[in-house]
Amino acid sequence: MRRGFNARSGHLMSLRLTLALLWLLHWLPLPWLAAMGNGLGALAFRLARERRRVTLINLRLCFPQWTPEQRRSVARQHFQEFMTSILAQGVGWFSPLPALQKIVRYEGFEHLQAAVNAGPVIMMTPHFFGIDTAGIRLSADVDMISFHTRHKNLILDDMIQRLRKRWKRGLIFSRQDGIRPVLRALKPGWVLYYFPDQDYGPKDSLFVDFFGVKTATIPALSSLARVSGARVVPCVIHQDLRHGHCTMRFYPAWESFPSASAADDALRMNQFIEARILEHPALYLWSHKRFKTRPPGEPSFYD
Repeated sequence: MRRGFNARSGHLMSLRLTLALLWLLHWLPLPWLAAMGNGLGALAFRLARERRRVTLINLRLCFPQWTPEQRRSVARQHFQEFMTSILAQGVGWFSPLPALQKIVRYEGFEHLQAAVNAGPVIMMTPHFFGIDTAGIRLSADVDMISFHTRHKNLILDDMIQRLRKRWKRGLIFSRQDGIRPVLRALKPGWVLYYFPDQDYGPKDSLFVDFFGVKTATIPALSSLARVSGARVVPCVIHQDLRHGHCTMRFYPAWESFPSASAADDALRMNQFIEARILEHPALYLWSHKRFKTRPPGEPSFYD
């Protein structure tokens, strides 16, 4: 019993120390955090062999026309931006709103406002670094719904949820609870902060091209839009902490979406994400096994 108690007590202490460290780091100038992230990211690129291997495989699949040196350079920058985003996590969690508003800049916010005035909105946001900090800043301005993957440690889970709901204008639903609570909450004036571009396995997935690779893609964006009547507004995050800011760029709501074909809708989404990746390749989440699920009979890229 004492051993279990000591383990829980030790884990709680480590969580508190981590939060204290992030709280201290959020006081530093953002260019300092970027410089620290560059150093730690370069070290992680050398030491984290499996994550480096996954990243390079993904880049080779998506950019076969690049030289190996080009792919390694982008992969190294990816690790540096990843570490920078981790060090800057406390910026979204602890910065006062006026400071956060200066850090996270909006571009094209009128597109989101116009869609919100017309009804419910699904904000389709791919996995670029800064997605959590930008979302916390946005939740001060709109009534926002987001998903949360429940953590095994309930204390940590509660801490993260409270930090993400700092302005009390948002609802957070667990992915484990399914989509029905989200649909009930997605009413006119509300925005669903939706991340569509990870591999969730073969169930309900369609195999759609992503940089020419058949990729397991969840067609939930079009089905959610169809059932809820929501408009889809794409949004992309551009983390640039070396220059002290992060940009949240909103695009006009998609017309003629959803279409009659879920596969066509999924392809449209993937092609939009491709175009944004080409603008800032290193800022996308390449260390995720995006191509883990393969069509029947195809071998794994990662084994």
